[in-house]
Amino acid sequence: MSNQDPSLDKYATLTIPGRDPIQLPILKGTMGPEVIDISALGKNGYFTYDPGFVSTASCNSRITFIDGAKGVLLYRGYPIDQLATKANYLQVCYLLLKGELPNKTQYKDFENSVLHHTLIHEQITSLFKAFRRDSHPMAVLCGIAGALSAFYHDDLDIYDPEHRERTAIRLIAKIPTLAAMSYKYSIGHPFVYPRNDLSYAGNFLHMMFATPCEEYKINPVVERALDRIFTLHADHEQNASTSSVRLAGSSGANPYACIAAGIASLWGPAHGGANEACLRMLEKIGTTDRIPEFVARAKDKNDPFRLSGFGHRVYKAYDPRAVVMRETCHEVLNELHIKDHPILDVATELESIALSDEYFIERNLYPNVDFYSGIILNAIGIPTSMFTVIFALARTVGWIAHWTEMQEMPESRIGRPRQIYTGKTMRNVKVLSKR
Repeated sequence: MSNQDPSLDKYATLTIPGRDPIQLPILKGTMGPEVIDISALGKNGYFTYDPGFVSTASCNSRITFIDGAKGVLLYRGYPIDQLATKANYLQVCYLLLKGELPNKTQYKDFENSVLHHTLIHEQITSLFKAFRRDSHPMAVLCGIAGALSAFYHDDLDIYDPEHRERTAIRLIAKIPTLAAMSYKYSIGHPFVYPRNDLSYAGNFLHMMFATPCEEYKINPVVERALDRIFTLHADHEQNASTSSVRLAGSSGANPYACIAAGIASLWGPAHGGANEACLRMLEKIGTTDRIPEFVARAKDKNDPFRLSGFGHRVYKAYDPRAVVMRETCHEVLNELHIKDHPILDVATELESIALSDEYFIERNLYPNVDFYSGIILNAIGIPTSMFTVIFALARTVGWIAHWTEMQEMPESRIGRPRQIYTGKTMRNVKVLSKR
């Protein structure tokens, strides 16, 4: 299997009373812990139980590596902080899709390909009218992303590398257009069409905030901040939404349907909705004088209240994305001269406490990327309902990179998790008159 060292020739032995020992190969990737290959268990009449698949590797992947204990996140081997500060989002897209950072010529060609696919088919705009005017933008984005397969069905051969590449470009290019349209529709504004003379992030800001009535001027600090948000959210290994894309794709489903599955999964408050939850928490606290009350509640084991935006399920050290996002957050707040803003004042004070209070430090409850990204998005005027939409926009390249990788791996097969059945044992059906 790819990215594994067959020379290790190591095995774990599973001993089951009354059965011969089962030899299970121990595999090793280029980085990370050794992995026990349990695929032979099924032939012996056993399988494992692992709720949430937290101890199970479902695939090989060369795309992203995470070491949560050390606070490491690598895209194709490159540290996330370096990519966020020394490259832009489209360069990162190229990296995730093709495995290497582009040179100047490759980047220019890739950028032109993306920019010239940002426009959507005009008939797609009519689909928005099928949604209620107060529909959540994520509901709209999920539905219309899946509907793209009805417009590009000539390029849906998942076994054709050229079809896969064109589809990847289309999704990276068109999801920002659809995302901005979802917002415009929700507030009753006319759609603003993309402009090919703007950067990827600048174009999205223009489609979000421009109107036919007046010119919208893009602030370069805000533009750079949004580009970094895109980069920091571009991929995160086998999370719930990426696993959803892979599972849907394992059946041979078309890529647009798979991306729609990823969007649906991301919508969950435990996943992509974390920055929304963080902002709502800040609004609930309301003013800085109430912070001690909520910090005390967070420390109380008997109080169900939890501070959103602190700590991370994977990272037991500081979230490496949050390091970049913290600096970017303060750049934006300084640039926009935001003062006496209750929510941002609460966030700033809460951040200070979390970075100095021993309770937070001992438990690795550092502010995470959701904490800072929510503050930035709020500061630049993006409504809370759009936070997860922007997450989906950024993660689209990661999803399509994983979907493409899966199609290229000969060992890929349709996903089929097992279960422990705990229902009724076999029983007979009585006719209706005797029940």
